[in-house]
Amino acid sequence: MGSEFNRKLVLEDGSEYYGYSFGAGANRVCELVFNTSMVGYQEILSDPSYTDQAVVMTYPLIGNYGMAHDDYETEIPTIGAMVVREYNDFPSNFRSTETLAEVMKKYGIPGISGVDTRKLARSIRNFGSRKVLLTDASTPMEEAQRILRQTGLPHDAVSRVSCKSTWYAQVANEKYHVVAIDCGMKLNIVRSLNARGCRVTVVPWNTTAMEIMRFEPDGVFLSNGPGDPTDAKEVIDTVRTLRGKLPVFGICLGHQIISLAYGGSTYKLKFGHRGGNHPVRNLLTGKLEITSQNHSYAVDADSLAGTGLSVTHINLLDHTVEGVRCDADRVFSVQYHPESAPGPQDSAYLFDQFTEWMREGKSHA
Repeated sequence: MGSEFNRKLVLEDGSEYYGYSFGAGANRVCELVFNTSMVGYQEILSDPSYTDQAVVMTYPLIGNYGMAHDDYETEIPTIGAMVVREYNDFPSNFRSTETLAEVMKKYGIPGISGVDTRKLARSIRNFGSRKVLLTDASTPMEEAQRILRQTGLPHDAVSRVSCKSTWYAQVANEKYHVVAIDCGMKLNIVRSLNARGCRVTVVPWNTTAMEIMRFEPDGVFLSNGPGDPTDAKEVIDTVRTLRGKLPVFGICLGHQIISLAYGGSTYKLKFGHRGGNHPVRNLLTGKLEITSQNHSYAVDADSLAGTGLSVTHINLLDHTVEGVRCDADRVFSVQYHPESAPGPQDSAYLFDQFTEWMREGKSHA
């Protein structure tokens, strides 16, 4: 340890990683995870699925292209912390309006740079995601371990990040009306639906099936979001009531919720999937898709037997379930993020599938 370091990460196993503060100077207990993306730190910072998580960026240089006003995934970022190897506070980008550190300071998000992120990522890979304390470099180990023991990770993340009231994303030449249940939804999902002629009505996570049907939608979308999917019991009940009544499309947490609503189960992965370039096989077409991912939980394939859901996509790295579908109910979902432009267009067809089912529903009405 050098005397110039002013911050450190303390893990539950007693290991310490020293570095320099950027962003807010707050102390924080988070779940420690890593992301393998080479670009997109702004989208990661502003993705509500990272609520309460300290994200280790494996790409070594972060901050070099600043922050652009139009690239946020949510208006108020809720990420726990950012951990980087090298932070650049002098971005070069004509679209940049603020630096990463300025945004993090504005929203109370702490960061630490100068960390050996390769060693830290290997630790997460080998031993799994764990609690971590970001604190002052001078904090005694005994005090840090006491804080870690006494601080639990919350289970109310979805209710905190969901919108508090209904809002609307209108389009010219509207073709379909989608009600999107906001469990921590990325704004690019709304943009992707708008681009296909969908007027989107975004409702809070605990909106009931009866309230949703009053909007007379052509389809329902279930968003991504943070935390354990079994904590979102209200959303699971809503999907259970809505299934078969109109097309339903889910992404990430929405995929897990659909599986739970049909009687399946989920489990926590050792260190999750976060970043780009995850290869996924579409079992319906045989094609390989390059995907962008961000999740800690997966659907248990064996638990889907007899539920009416069939597995449509498989992750080729660890063979986890990446997609499910029920043609009879016009319900389908994927674990990955097609709106993140992976591939870059490998997964755009999923939004087209959703609009096709809504078109068929309108023609039969």
